[in-house]
Amino acid sequence: MSIALPPAQGPSAESGGSIDTVAIAQADLKRGSGGFWRDVFRRLRRNPTAWIGAVIVLLFLLVAALAPWLAPYPETALPGAKYITPTHIPGPGEVPGFPLGLDRFGGDVLSKLIWGAQASLMIGVISTAMGLVGGMILGLLAGTFGGWVDTLIMRVVDIILSVPNLLLAVSIAAILGQTPFAVMIAIGASQVPIFARLLRASMLQQRSSDYVLSAQTLGLGRGSITMSHVLPNSIGPVIVQGTLTLATAVIDAAALSFLGLGGGGPATAEWGRMLTYAQAELAIAPWLAFLPGICIAVTALGFTLLGEALREAMDPRTRAR
Repeated sequence: MSIALPPAQGPSAESGGSIDTVAIAQADLKRGSGGFWRDVFRRLRRNPTAWIGAVIVLLFLLVAALAPWLAPYPETALPGAKYITPTHIPGPGEVPGFPLGLDRFGGDVLSKLIWGAQASLMIGVISTAMGLVGGMILGLLAGTFGGWVDTLIMRVVDIILSVPNLLLAVSIAAILGQTPFAVMIAIGASQVPIFARLLRASMLQQRSSDYVLSAQTLGLGRGSITMSHVLPNSIGPVIVQGTLTLATAVIDAAALSFLGLGGGGPATAEWGRMLTYAQAELAIAPWLAFLPGICIAVTALGFTLLGEALREAMDPRTRAR
């Protein structure tokens, strides 16, 4: 079957020419996949916010990955215990070999901050991956089957969303025990509803697109259309949300450790735990709270800036400008 198109419909169309509708449908299915992502990366390269966020995230990743080589002392070492007195904790530059000072237990603050980056990265990435996988499974089922499956999943998601994220994470961590793995599960579980609703909404929007109608015209089944076309085109907002959620995961991990739910002992190198033990020393050693707090804030800022830049680059309303 062929249809005649007037010249005004495209620069390559000739008067009286004909175009195969099957070719149109196949091109419609493939259109925008490569060009879309190229345009996204082009816009990211031109966005100063994206560069700032990327530099912060890259430095955080490098420090976490190279912690065994960057940290002057092992994670639980207490090399400066002899310098600690009941009324004085050496601050930055007071003792040779400890540029950022010591903590109450005699640990090197610089080493603790470096090892804490590794702990925060591990908790943030694994917990976000758990929430992403769980949310995508629920969102995929709801967006693919619809009907009672969609209703059931969304009602469960609504129930979970009715509980504040941090309160839900605290409850799960308290039940599972005071271990880093419990913190990962707690944070990941609190993120599942976010990804589930986002992917479902994106898939429902994509199901009404022209390329889905083209695929149905070609005789493709629902499963093939969903996995080959609808899901890949719906994953963009989920990726953006995952980047933004990493910032939240780092803050939540620090909050749970601050509340004593992250496990470990006083010498454990983790930013939230450092804040916990710094509270009693604010009068004589305020840098013990200030330095890990800055690390948490800057890391969360980096992921937020990168995620916002990615969201803006993928937003069709801004891409059209």
